[in-house]
Amino acid sequence: MIDQTAARGTDGAVFLRPLISDAQARALSKVGVVDVGSNSVRLVIFDGAARSPAYFYNEKVMCGLGAGLSETGKLNPEGKEKARAALHRFQALAESLGIAPLHVVATAAMREASDGAAFTAEIEAETGMTIHIIDGEEEARLSAQGVLLGWPGAYGLICDIGGSSMELAEIRGGAVGKCVTSQLGPLKLQDVPGDAEGRAAYINETLDRLTDVMGPQHDRLFLVGGSWRAIARIDMERRQYPLHVLHEYRMTCDDLKATLEFLRAEPDHTELRKRCGISAGRMALVPLAAEVLAGVVERFDPADIAISSYGIREGLLYEQMPQELRDRDPLIEACRFSERKDARLPGFGKTLYNFLLPIFERAPLSRKRIIKAACLLHDVTWRAHPDYRADVCFDNATRANLGGLTHSERVFLGLALLYRYKNKPNPNFDIVADLITEEDRREAEVLGKAMRFGAMLWLNPSATPAQIRWMEDVRRLELRLPAQAAELYSDVAASRFESLAAALDATTEVVRVG
Repeated sequence: MIDQTAARGTDGAVFLRPLISDAQARALSKVGVVDVGSNSVRLVIFDGAARSPAYFYNEKVMCGLGAGLSETGKLNPEGKEKARAALHRFQALAESLGIAPLHVVATAAMREASDGAAFTAEIEAETGMTIHIIDGEEEARLSAQGVLLGWPGAYGLICDIGGSSMELAEIRGGAVGKCVTSQLGPLKLQDVPGDAEGRAAYINETLDRLTDVMGPQHDRLFLVGGSWRAIARIDMERRQYPLHVLHEYRMTCDDLKATLEFLRAEPDHTELRKRCGISAGRMALVPLAAEVLAGVVERFDPADIAISSYGIREGLLYEQMPQELRDRDPLIEACRFSERKDARLPGFGKTLYNFLLPIFERAPLSRKRIIKAACLLHDVTWRAHPDYRADVCFDNATRANLGGLTHSERVFLGLALLYRYKNKPNPNFDIVADLITEEDRREAEVLGKAMRFGAMLWLNPSATPAQIRWMEDVRRLELRLPAQAAELYSDVAASRFESLAAALDATTEVVRVG
């Protein structure tokens, strides 16, 4: 769902000039964001110079500011002291790292509590922070922008659940549309009278209102928030899903219904939460959140469901990005950033991509962008021990915090990089092998062996490079070698060329020109 309508770049695809060195992009390096929520207070420090930012630092403190708010109208006293200590710590960290001021937002609990404004003023006086208490619609908008950070050009409904509230927002073609807020957070549901029957009536009445505001929303449902991520972990456990990366994890409506039933049928959640790595405090809220999610899915009947690890904090970073950076492919920009930082010869990834592109000329753009990413990453783990370099490549690709990359694309990318360094997969691939098709496995092998061969032909950028011609109809692979490139064509290079041809089931011809 990446928007690829931009003009063609000089590398033969839609990947435009890198913005890594642009002053506007570099200004986003080390951006600190604090989210003061009803259930937790979290600091994230982004290394935001790339379009898909790295998490330089990430710390969450479970405070429960909104616990009991419906009954007392005030912030939880114990939660206030935990939040105070956390915010003092976060301010000290920011000052020691030289990234103050932090960008601080507070959501449902702080805006609804009668003592929220006074507590905000106390913290500001004590720390020098500026805390912005945002309304529900603004919270929904920022969460939607966080999703757009990872899925530019996406269409669908954002559903962000916190401790005290739940927000909905629509996104259409890279823009945020209608936004609405509600009091469907699990901390609020704990205080609804009438037990399960009373909660069901309250949830249904609230969802009726939300449905009237949002109208039909049958595209993808993007789930944002800790309770939704916990449910996704439980879905992974139920399905014995092999890749434990929550971002871009997909579920069908039937999958989710089965998991919610699985959750209801489990008599003791203690063992389940331990298997899933969910805290006791979070697990206590999951059954209540599950009641809400069942209603959301029933009302909106989405095409599919995707977990987004990006939310309000990423939305605050997105808010600061220039439009030119927002419009970029997050995967490609992140890989460019990684190449610039870690590769031995930054810039060679583009040369390698152009060299091997004739083999994949008929591939759709969605595949070419993964090929481009692989070429940019092909050398970033060179410092690893040679015996483990392929494993490190695979693990980095499948587990890295990258946006704009489905789970099947992660495995394809990791397998291609693995073949860049060795001729057969490792046991880590066997664990996730079922996430890609046999055809994709063969194509990843071809890509990896093409990179393995192409990496032998490093040349001065001003030199005439070697060229590949792929005659797919007759299964013939031709290598054209100008004089300077011919000097690099050693026995090892020739062996790698033949290995590539074998993966293509092709005959070969080497033509020396000039």
